[in-house]
Amino acid sequence: MSGVIPIRSICCIGAGYVGGPTMAVIADRCPGVQVTVVDLNQARIDAWNSPDLSKLPVYEPGLDAVVERCRGRNLHFSTAVDAAIASADMVFLSVNTPTKTRGVGAGQASDLRWIEASARQVAAAARAHTIVVEKSTLPVRTAEVIKTILEAAEGDTPTGSKTFSVLSNPEFLAEGTAISDLEAPDRVLIGGNDPASIEALAAIYGQWVPAERILRTNVWSSELSKLTANAFLAQRISSINSIGALCEATEANVREVARAIGADSRIGSKFLKAGPGFGGSCFQKDILNLVYLCRHYGLSEVADYWEAVVNLNAWQQHRISALVVRHLFGTVTGKRIAVLGFAFKADTNDTRETPAIRICGDLLEEGAQLAIFDPKVTAEQMAVDLGRLPLQGSLTDGFSGEGVWQMAASPREAVAGADAVLVLTEWEQFRQLDWQALAPELRHPAWLFDARAICDATAARSSGLKVWCVGEG
Repeated sequence: MSGVIPIRSICCIGAGYVGGPTMAVIADRCPGVQVTVVDLNQARIDAWNSPDLSKLPVYEPGLDAVVERCRGRNLHFSTAVDAAIASADMVFLSVNTPTKTRGVGAGQASDLRWIEASARQVAAAARAHTIVVEKSTLPVRTAEVIKTILEAAEGDTPTGSKTFSVLSNPEFLAEGTAISDLEAPDRVLIGGNDPASIEALAAIYGQWVPAERILRTNVWSSELSKLTANAFLAQRISSINSIGALCEATEANVREVARAIGADSRIGSKFLKAGPGFGGSCFQKDILNLVYLCRHYGLSEVADYWEAVVNLNAWQQHRISALVVRHLFGTVTGKRIAVLGFAFKADTNDTRETPAIRICGDLLEEGAQLAIFDPKVTAEQMAVDLGRLPLQGSLTDGFSGEGVWQMAASPREAVAGADAVLVLTEWEQFRQLDWQALAPELRHPAWLFDARAICDATAARSSGLKVWCVGEG
């Protein structure tokens, strides 16, 4: 293909955390382009179409306003996948690519079944030249698989010649700031081999992104850049958490250490906050994918290096749960623990790989009674993640030594009668907790375990609580 390819209609397959917000911003900034987000999940599409914008399936600050501006104008949500593909000049693939749980590469390689299924559906439903854009995070050389599937379907149709080109356009969104990340990105990366298709996608982003921030590479470099970016960010988190553990043992303070090293321009201050470890849909999955690829290409030492980042992250979470047990006289059986925060980070309702799953799971195995409060995560999602239904009735009823949990409606309800408070998500409201009012609600002696280092430790101590703060000796 050569020359300018006009893009009048875009289809995005996948209405999740990436597809929905990304397409909403594209529609908002490109009013002349019709954007349709499709998904086979009827309930999810209904939620995107809900008149009540508080019921959108994805919570991101600012997303509701963007959707309100363009939905029904040039932003549409539908389950009519084939029709949307047929009318599209450009199709984004934004489906889930979880880690395989069985077979070759289980536990590390990406499960590409939904990518392959989407590529086959595009191959069947497209009617003319279609630019197919990888938006999902994918292993290096996945574009070759997609291209092979699409090329097998090329040929003449009643509406024109059916041809395809494949681009890689990885997302670099941080949940909680996704809208601002999309509206003012550090960079937009487009990988491909067809210059005309690359420029067609660049022209879409160019309607609001400065030209110098739109980077062009080959497909393989683009795919690997996404995995590498997440691996480097996750490595910084594991690194500072390892130093935080050492600080606790040596009476140093990890925040002071982070400030000192972050002032070095070669290091910088970002991603140097000690906490319960990284979560979310990308970091662990992408590093394990990188590990698998390195082993596949015979780079065992490189694979071991990156695998250690994931292992240390899991160790940090088990370390926190063990620390809670140790400070509560060596047992939490039958003890009530208020857990504040379940999402993997603030300003999102995403719980994928959240540290809360492993930490709460450990405490439940020890027989704890958990009262969990999160302002955006539902009890239904917590039940899925914890693998057990919430207890009906009071946490103190029918004590059997088995770990149980309930969802609390507020921090005050969560702490009532608790032996400890465990802060796992850095929601802004947890920074403002009134410890003088909350402390009398707990059963003393009581602990505050601040795994995010956001609470007013001085106020908590003066209110009679014992305090552990991550990375503080």
